[in-house]
Order: sequence, then C-alpha cells, then structure tokens
Amino acid sequence: MDQETLHQIPAQPVEPTSDGNVGTHQGASTLRDDSQPSTKRLRKRHFRLWTPKILDRYILRKFLGTYFVATLLVLAVIAMFDVTEKLDAFLTAPVSETIFDYFTSFLPYFAVQLSPLFVFIAVIFFTSKLAGNSEIIAMLSAGVSYRRLLVPYMIGAAVIAGLTFWLSNYAIPPSNVKRLEYTNKYVKNKKVTAGTNIQLQVQPGVIAFMGRYEAVDHTGYRFSLDKFKGKTLVSRLTAQQAEYDSLRRHHWMLRNYMIRTLDGQREHIVRGASLDTVIDMEPADFLISANDQETYTTPQLTAYIAKQKNRGVANIAAFEIEKEKRYAMTAAAFILTLIGMALSSRKVKGGMGLNIGIGLALSFSYILFSTVTSSFAISGATSARVAMWIPNFVYLAIGLVLYWRAAR
Repeated sequence: MDQETLHQIPAQPVEPTSDGNVGTHQGASTLRDDSQPSTKRLRKRHFRLWTPKILDRYILRKFLGTYFVATLLVLAVIAMFDVTEKLDAFLTAPVSETIFDYFTSFLPYFAVQLSPLFVFIAVIFFTSKLAGNSEIIAMLSAGVSYRRLLVPYMIGAAVIAGLTFWLSNYAIPPSNVKRLEYTNKYVKNKKVTAGTNIQLQVQPGVIAFMGRYEAVDHTGYRFSLDKFKGKTLVSRLTAQQAEYDSLRRHHWMLRNYMIRTLDGQREHIVRGASLDTVIDMEPADFLISANDQETYTTPQLTAYIAKQKNRGVANIAAFEIEKEKRYAMTAAAFILTLIGMALSSRKVKGGMGLNIGIGLALSFSYILFSTVTSSFAISGATSARVAMWIPNFVYLAIGLVLYWRAAR
C-alpha cells in the first residue's frame, strides 16, 4: 500500500473507556486486554470488607436505643429511692457536694452494676416486639439465616461491653473516692480508722509490727521492725511511737527508738529520741475499709493484690473479686444478649409480657448467682476467678441450648 492510499483511510475516533483507559470506538479493538482481570477487580473480589446492611442498622438502633432508655428509667427510680432513704443527709450536705461528689459517681456506678439486667431487658423488649409484629418471620423468610440475624445483636453487645469495661475499669473508680468520702461524712462513717496487732512483711525478710495504729493522728504505738537473714534475726528496731507523714509517702518518724544489731554473739545498741526513716508501708496497706476495692482502677488493683500477696496479707479476697467481676461483667453482655435473643425471637402465647417476665427472672437469678459464688471466694472455698466466672459459664450453656432450639 502506497503513501497516498494510507492518507485516504479515515482515522478511527479514540474514546476513553469506562475505566479511564483510552480505546477506540465501539467495534474496534481496545488497547487493553480485558481477558486479564485488573488489579482493582482482584482487590475488590478478594478483600471485600463487611459493611452493615439496612437490617443491621435497624436492629442495632433498636437495641442500643432500648438499652439506654431502660438504663435512664431504672436509674431514675433508683435515684428517687436513694433520695428518700438519705434525705436527712442530703439536707445537711451542701448541694454542690451532693450533685458533683455523690450523684455523678452514684448513677454511673449503678449503671455498670446493673448493666446485665439492662442488656437483658433491652434485648427481650425490642426482640419480642419484632416477633410480635412478625418482622423476624419476614426476615427469616427473606433468606436471612438465624446466625446472620445474630450479628447486629453481637455488635450491640460489643458496644455495651466496651463501654462497661471502660467505665468499671478506669472511669468510675476515681469518682468512687469522692462518693465514699461523702457517704462517710454525711450518711454513715464506715471508714476503718484504727487497727490492732498489725503485722506485715514490708520487704523480703523484713517484718513490721504495731500494737495499735490510730488514723486520726497517723500514729502507731509499740512499733518494731525485724530483719532476718534466712531464719536468723540480724537486727531489730523498736520505737514507742511511729508517726506517718501523709505528705511524704512511706516516711515514718520514730519516737524513742532503739536499734539492736546482732553479729554472732555480739550485740550493738543505738538509742535516740527521733528518727526520720523510710519504710515500705503506708496505712492503706493495713487499714482496709469496706468498698475500698471500688476506688482502685484495674492496673492499681493488680499492683495492690501482687504487693499484698508478697507481704503475706490475707484479707485481699474482696480486691480479687472486684478485679475478676469487672472482666466477668464485660463478658456477660454477650452471654445475656444471646439468651435474650434466642428466648424472645419466636412468637409465643403470652407475647411480650411472658418474655419480659422470664427475662427478669433470669437476669435477677444471674445477679443472685454471682453474689452467692462471690461469698465462696470470700470464705476461701474457691478462688475469686472461679467464683466470678462460674455464672458466665452456666448461663453460656443455657444460651447455647436456647439458641440451638430457636435456630432449628
């Protein structure tokens, strides 16, 4: 073909393809080989992320909305009963302390303590309503499996569990300090202010003893500090009084002291009127009041339990129970959601009222079961971990049986 003929052939129009590449008009061969799948298509095919559907958002909105409304309503009732019970104290205390020191801690504290109850009520209430309106039947008839229907419920439980975990482990304990101080000051003082015959290991091989300690003046009486090397006593420090410096941690001022140092058959004695010394102990280590464990964050609880165990202190069961209860309560959100969904997702004779009645009975039995098992840990019959997780395992088994029966 000569040059002149080439010039007579009309040019093919070039158009952009749908994916942004340049190709010829319809009927002409494109410049890209479509027989090979693009990287974008492969990525979309193999790395497709899960996104919530309309059904998921609908159930999640119902779940969380009902949960928070139920929480607010029950807390309002609890607050009214509490005001009636402590009316004299509230009239005596300044209003600012009552609001900011007491109720800002009291309401979140009870919201977390009763969270399993609120989860159960919320799931059973709105699920029974869906079942009563035949909405769940419609979902299942549309091809949604029972297992797939459970997904938004578990997402809602995860949101509630995460919120409960953060509140119980980190947010509420610091505010409990002010609440307990308010209660001790205006309602009833339950704070332990004195102790007798106090003995603890402050360091390996170092044993401290006080005949009596008074928190009012931060003073201990008949104090002694024995140091051992193996099973041999190497020195003994005694003092008539030991005054704790609350402004400097672990600082003690000893009055009328005597130090005896033993070296074989020889004994070296030093006496003095006062001695400012550092001893690895503080009043909080041996003056333990009711509910003190509620004022520690979980990292602080872990450190405190480890320290007290090393010192040979025996009365730490309440602290171990509090730590395990926080984790068990977080897991309970998933278990009780499973039970509530499986129990109320089928339309039954008696409707919502029957389901709510069964749900309240189960939720209160869960709380009662947890209280009973915690008493076993306090008495030493079992460990705190076993005591606080037994109810979860029992109710998980109940939930799985109910789920299996509902999904058939």
